[in-house]
Amino acid sequence: MLAAVRIILVAILLTIICTLSILMCAIIPLNRNKAYYTAKYVGKLAILFGIDVEIRKPKGHDDNGPAVYVANHQNSYDIFTVSAALPRKTVSVGKKSLRLIPFFGQMYWFTGNILLDRGNRSKAHGTISATADKVKERKISVWLFPEGTRSYGKGLLPFKTGAFHTAKQAGVPIIPVCVSNTHDMVDLNRWDNGKMIIEYLPPITVEDSTREYIRHFANNTHELMLAKIKELSIEANNELVDASQDKTVKAG
Repeated sequence: MLAAVRIILVAILLTIICTLSILMCAIIPLNRNKAYYTAKYVGKLAILFGIDVEIRKPKGHDDNGPAVYVANHQNSYDIFTVSAALPRKTVSVGKKSLRLIPFFGQMYWFTGNILLDRGNRSKAHGTISATADKVKERKISVWLFPEGTRSYGKGLLPFKTGAFHTAKQAGVPIIPVCVSNTHDMVDLNRWDNGKMIIEYLPPITVEDSTREYIRHFANNTHELMLAKIKELSIEANNELVDASQDKTVKAG
């Protein structure tokens, strides 16, 4: 019964938020915080799933300026949890197919987020340059999931290098955002589904544009984030699967 009530409430409230967001975009089409305002309210829906989201940002984070944020992507609940951590003047990069979702897809597009055709490699490479240009011209940040897909309990998947090439071309730092494990965390029929921690790490400068350096940089960032995600998952009392070693790290 609780699950049904939750699903209905979330569907109604998400539709309302998306509709109001589209109207907002018509009123303030050039505002760089359209995605931020919308994500802020979508993120409030996490409470309906019984999830307590804690967001940790370093002191002075808001003074960093444009950046490329890279975060781990776990499951569909990220829409209602990770969105709460989206910084001001930031847009995300998502699949082109998102625009086909009623209300949500239109909201996602109108709020200035970037749609990527992942099935076309030549267009994907062009999107890196176009995204870097938007960062420089509009002085905005972009939020990407370098795994390229949801991990669904497989731990932190290997990183693709697009986000890191984008950061170098735009001349902005990479800021890792680590999210504690949420795989199998939510039971829609359970009132309290525990705690989730999202933590920003300090900015990292991409110093070279060679393919070898970017790959090495992406791998190092992966290791840095994996260590932090393990730490946060233990603190939040959730299990974490380490995909690279095929084992489970448990709290305590």
